[in-house]
Amino acid sequence: MGGADAHLARELGSDLVSDRAIDRHALAHDASHYLLTPELIARPRSADDVARLLRACSESGMPITFRSGGTSLSGQAVTEHLLVDTRRHFSREVEVLDHGARVRVAPGVSVRQVNARLAAYGTKVGPDPASEAACTIGGVVANNSSGMHCGTEGNSYATLASLVLVLPSGTVVDTGAADAEQRLRESEPDLVAGLVRLRDRIRGDAESVATLRRLFAMKNTMGYGLNSFLDHDDPVAILEHLMVGSEGTLGFIASATFRTVPVRPEVATGLLVFDTVGAATEAVPQIVEAGAVTAELLDAASLRVSAQAPGAPAQITGLRVREQAALLVEWHADTAEELAEREAVAQPMLDGLGLAVPASLTREAGERAALWTVRKALYSAVAGARPVGTNALLEDVAVPVEVLGRTCVDLTALFERHGYEESVIFGHAKDGNVHFMLNERFADPAALQRYADFTEDLVDLVLGRGGTLKAEHGTGRMMAPFVERQYGTELYAVMRELKALVDPAGVLGPGTILGDDPQAHLKDLKTAPTVEEEVDRCVECGFCEPVCPSRDLTLTPRQRIVLRREITAATERGDHALAAELDRDYDYAGVQTCAVDGMCLTACPVQINTGDLVRRLRREDVGHLEQKGWDVAARRWGTASRLGSLGLSVADRLPGVVGESLTAAVRTVAPAEVVPAYDRELPRGGAVRREVDEDGAEAVLFSSCVGTMFGPEQGSQGAAAALLSLARRAGVPVRTPKGPGSLCCGTPWKSKGLTDGYAVMARRVLPALWESSDEGRLPIVWDAASCTEGLAVMVANAGEHGHPECEGLVIIDALEWAASRLLPQLPEPRRVARAVLHPTCGTQLLGVTPYLEELAGAVADAVVVPADWGCCGFAGDRGLLHPELTAAATEPEVAELRERGLLGSHPQDTVFLSANRTCEIGMTRATGRTYRHVLEQLDWATSDSP
Repeated sequence: MGGADAHLARELGSDLVSDRAIDRHALAHDASHYLLTPELIARPRSADDVARLLRACSESGMPITFRSGGTSLSGQAVTEHLLVDTRRHFSREVEVLDHGARVRVAPGVSVRQVNARLAAYGTKVGPDPASEAACTIGGVVANNSSGMHCGTEGNSYATLASLVLVLPSGTVVDTGAADAEQRLRESEPDLVAGLVRLRDRIRGDAESVATLRRLFAMKNTMGYGLNSFLDHDDPVAILEHLMVGSEGTLGFIASATFRTVPVRPEVATGLLVFDTVGAATEAVPQIVEAGAVTAELLDAASLRVSAQAPGAPAQITGLRVREQAALLVEWHADTAEELAEREAVAQPMLDGLGLAVPASLTREAGERAALWTVRKALYSAVAGARPVGTNALLEDVAVPVEVLGRTCVDLTALFERHGYEESVIFGHAKDGNVHFMLNERFADPAALQRYADFTEDLVDLVLGRGGTLKAEHGTGRMMAPFVERQYGTELYAVMRELKALVDPAGVLGPGTILGDDPQAHLKDLKTAPTVEEEVDRCVECGFCEPVCPSRDLTLTPRQRIVLRREITAATERGDHALAAELDRDYDYAGVQTCAVDGMCLTACPVQINTGDLVRRLRREDVGHLEQKGWDVAARRWGTASRLGSLGLSVADRLPGVVGESLTAAVRTVAPAEVVPAYDRELPRGGAVRREVDEDGAEAVLFSSCVGTMFGPEQGSQGAAAALLSLARRAGVPVRTPKGPGSLCCGTPWKSKGLTDGYAVMARRVLPALWESSDEGRLPIVWDAASCTEGLAVMVANAGEHGHPECEGLVIIDALEWAASRLLPQLPEPRRVARAVLHPTCGTQLLGVTPYLEELAGAVADAVVVPADWGCCGFAGDRGLLHPELTAAATEPEVAELRERGLLGSHPQDTVFLSANRTCEIGMTRATGRTYRHVLEQLDWATSDSP
């Protein structure tokens, strides 16, 4: 590190500052189409750390940029200087206040996490951005994010109760403190005087007041929120609200306290199809007046794209789209009776709209989900189908509702004029706010000029209609050159003075919101080198990151992908030293510590499973001896799995820490990827799987080999024995495949990229299942969710292994089968007071988590699913090869359980349940409480003897 870098490292500690290439290039990418590589990364742990950092930067002149969830779209979180990660160590604290009426939140907590904590109180935070699963509160406030429902009445500006903020000088201000104004005057007298001066200057200029009132009557995130000077009198309140929408250029938001809004549980949804976009937008005022809380616009291009989406509703699948447009509308209420009254009021209005398709509202969850498919499928359909080498841009603007229709027509004409043929328009019609998507190839000079020309025409169009160039996504770099054009010379001068007043050294977010370069929006643009299928499809949105078990240890799925791009780009430009450094560090961070659990797939809008990429990379790294060894293991799997079981049983009997010491010693000389780490918390080996063949079998039970290797907890019999016991108690005859001890779902080979051994296992398993299921007549039930998912993949690809007849085999997870087939036939279960559940990546991928909850609800009076649960990262043997992965992955869930007092509950009152043996081991290790399979608890609860 150089002089300034070394100084910052001393301020924070070297463990919180990094100049490693892999860290800098991984965090360089966010959801925007801009790319700058930071010189240094800092990960402060507290507001005091940030204060020291800001003081040091102000003194040295080192520019500093904050980044949290990385979902911003306008380039406000990229820099070539110091980038501060405010997610990793600020993602835990959520304090519910006043029985859910308020909530205090740290800046790295996602909107979804906050709302999960508030759900028990029937409230939520007002802002509801589409990226709520990944975007964090710090960014939501800094961008004044809104969303589909909240409008301007429920956004951050409107619902903010107080902030704790850190100014560039290092001063920490708690605006909710009773003496906040006095403290601010004492610590920052020039700032207070300056805020008062600017307040009076704006209020004394009638034109400025009129401009601000007009622009902020709409959703508006262009420039600074100068409406704060009109809406508030005292300097603290003004400063507090100026921070909203300031995009990290005026200070750091260390925590935010919101006034929450109620959740209306009863919902009716409808899709209204109009002949033209003009007709649709003209109807918006009537619809809003009739009580609709949502009115989402979809233009003709959007309808054509949505009609191709799986599950699209009949209203559009049978529609021959020409110029039609639609509004997706919703009414919300507290009770079913209240909703019925609102529907009755709205129906005459709906009947009089002259729709292309008759209107109807539905409350049914499946039908409502199908209608929302129309809206939510747009981004994935357009972005996922973009040409290789292009970047997806999601833009947003707002205009007065009365000119929205004409604006959409003219915007479509701009697409045609500039050759953007695949663009769609959609958005929040009740707010006059629309989004549109462009695919652009910035490496092509002609394409870059096209984008520049389009942007100029767009600015003229929107400002000519009295609109704003950024409604929700923030100014960033994207619209910084146009702030003065939107606000005029006087208000732009006020913004300049405000920035100089709060940040006199000019170190916070240079180039964001305000800038001197009229071409800034056309510089530092991302290019997309061709790499691999998963990499080429990625739009870098970051939606995958919150569900990734390695996110706080090494890398996230997005970062694994962008680093592949960075390695390729470095190689193509001849920077072989950088490519080699990134490639070297990528092995551990990108490959070894990926759980390949598929959870990223559940969150990705373009359906990327980064595990597929990692499995391929592992396959390329597999040596001949390793491939051969696992091939032999597949051919002798019964023996291999029994040896693994025997090894654990022997180690369990060794005195003291002998087993731990032996494996630790071997791991010092052998690769960690080869030798697992033993610890005393691991169970003894399990029992050999036995054949069962009962008369009149209704299903084939396929038990996991994990149960052979890892025995059950003391006093338990394991999931396989519990499932068989439950089937017999329910009077449901079953059978197993022949020779079950030699069969496996193939996941141990697939996850490591061991294709030869996987093929051997598939060729053995598929015929065994075909025979035992009476050639597909009987369903095959598996007792471990991750194995069920692995088997489903094997069956879906059975033709590749020479058994196409097996592609129709019915694979059912034991949770679903037990809940639907066995539970109704079982005796009334004995219940405990509470069951704490750990869903798994397998239950999520299979969609069987609701069955896990149902079974837990049958054996406990209360069921607790931690809001911060996630994949435990044990991932087969990954938790043995890299125990640090499981430790990092489970930390948030364990912290929540501890905070809620659940880890200290009495064992007779509270049971801890899951649905996969390795996950149970991982959670037992992490919490110190014994996790068992829910089927074991159900078996105990319905048995004759307690």
